[in-house]
Amino acid sequence: MSGYRRPTSSARDCVLSSFQMTNETVNIWTHFLPTWYFVWRLLALAGGPGFRAEPYHRPLLVFLLPACLYPFASCCAHTFSSMSPRARHICYFLDYGALSLYSLGCAFPYAAYSMPASWLHSRLRQLFVPAAAFNSFLCTGLSCYSRFPELESPGFSKVLRTTAFAYPFLFDNLPLFYRLGLCWDRGPSCGQEALSANHSYHLLCALLTGFLFASHLPERLAPGRFDYIGHSHQLFHICAVLGTHFQLEAVLADMGSRRAWLATQEPPLGLAGTVATLGLAAAGNLLIIAAFTSSLSRAPSTCPLLQGSPLEGGMKARQQ
Repeated sequence: MSGYRRPTSSARDCVLSSFQMTNETVNIWTHFLPTWYFVWRLLALAGGPGFRAEPYHRPLLVFLLPACLYPFASCCAHTFSSMSPRARHICYFLDYGALSLYSLGCAFPYAAYSMPASWLHSRLRQLFVPAAAFNSFLCTGLSCYSRFPELESPGFSKVLRTTAFAYPFLFDNLPLFYRLGLCWDRGPSCGQEALSANHSYHLLCALLTGFLFASHLPERLAPGRFDYIGHSHQLFHICAVLGTHFQLEAVLADMGSRRAWLATQEPPLGLAGTVATLGLAAAGNLLIIAAFTSSLSRAPSTCPLLQGSPLEGGMKARQQ
């Protein structure tokens, strides 16, 4: 209801606004600071003796790269989204692309370290990462498209965007759901299929993240009271980065506890295939973003998509 920045701010004003109290300030910092936490974790792990040279560790590094990227992209989107309506859409196109690559990044360590024993030699395991790459294209395409009907059909737009991110999450976590089902009544006797507590914390944070994104609580119960601190998008950011932290710890737990057993199974994922898949996925997602950006560039200035939200329209009228 309040705390909005000018919808035609300069880049300098956008950066300065991160040090002023607006309804975006906490959104910016709740993803800017975690970016450097994940960068620190990446450098600390990669700097270990022989870590980068050992093929077994490569899927973890591939996971950490987009884990560093997505909070930084989100931070930039929230910082510079008030430059213009067109800039706002492009910022969030890039944000969605980074989240899509993160969903793909999750598939690499899950395929390498977290697969159930019965899946290791199955067709599903062979297709797991390629399917996750396809899902990243679907995620980016749906989420970017969801911005176009946002003003005319906000409910439809919300359903599209929620589906775009819920589906890759559910697919990536299929190995965990299967192991959870196997171990539901077996407890410690579950052996290699046992999940660490961090797996549970990660799934709980993911559930909270989706709930907050879809429900708009608590601000819908007391409009205006949570404009600056405590609204759902801030809580959504916090739950998302906590979920990524617990996910990293869970992956490390699987790496350690299942290493000797996995060594007797199949060789680790090849470096060439890993790099090729990630590179092609990044290029494909950038092409999708470029296509949507091009459609914005061709749209006339009178297009409702480029007129801003009703709240911004009211703000312009008050300023005039």
